Amino acid sequence: MDRSESMAVHFTSADIEAGRKLFAGDWRFAAAAASAESLPPMRGIEVAVAGRSNVGKSSLINALTGRRALARISHTPGRTQELVFFTEPSRLTLVDMPGYGYAAAAKTKIEAWTALIHAFLLGRANLARVYLLVDARHGLKTVDSHVLETLDKAAVNYQIVLTKADAAKESERAALLAATDAALARHPAAHPQVLVTSARSGAGIAELRAAMARLVNERGAG
Repeated sequence: MDRSESMAVHFTSADIEAGRKLFAGDWRFAAAAASAESLPPMRGIEVAVAGRSNVGKSSLINALTGRRALARISHTPGRTQELVFFTEPSRLTLVDMPGYGYAAAAKTKIEAWTALIHAFLLGRANLARVYLLVDARHGLKTVDSHVLETLDKAAVNYQIVLTKADAAKESERAALLAATDAALARHPAAHPQVLVTSARSGAGIAELRAAMARLVNERGAG
């Protein structure tokens, strides 16, 4: 049994159904914020999706919500420059964070993004978790390590989600997961369980929904 199969046993059929119901509603764009001053009022529970540019954030959000074009998918790295909020009838809000690690962006723009992200992480009392997406073909990079340190300092609960698993070589997956586990061992604030997903094939999407449903239940915001 491989790592993805062993992880699946952590979610019961009831968990999977709760995740399905959580994302069965009509998800819509709610707000976009380019500065701390323009952040929308806090409501319910928020989970944020972060990751390097072109890691597949928009594709994953669309797969979770069942809406093909809810989050804008761009082939231009660094295009998303705002925090984008998506909501539906439940009290859960998905937040698409600006992609990082795109060196071609102007230094002033990168500094503005960094300030916005820090303000968001430190100022949202209802932020339950940040899902940090990592490309399964490449694993954690140095720039990801800097983000992990930022999340540690902000005392934000976070969890690694490997994306594009369908494009990763199966022979390399075990080594990648072992390296990821070893890296997370140095970050006690990180959730110990790594989720493996593919927006294209749908693999792992039900488990990620279930993980978010557990959060909502734990926070009593269902």
